[in-house]
Amino acid sequence: MTTATVELLTVPEVMTRLKVGRSKVYDLIRSRRLVSIKIDGARRIPVGAVTDFVLGQIEEAA
Repeated sequence: MTTATVELLTVPEVMTRLKVGRSKVYDLIRSRRLVSIKIDGARRIPVGAVTDFVLGQIEEAA
């Protein structure tokens, strides 16, 4: 088994990175456009999921 370190972000941290509101972040999670996990009731978003979302948006715009 290999050990990998994955940085997890809180919803407020994702809000800051994407420059959107709380409702928008939860909307992206609900619509499965942004991957997230729940840890004891706390929503966490892997940094890679935010990067994938942004890159996907850029591809769609091109």
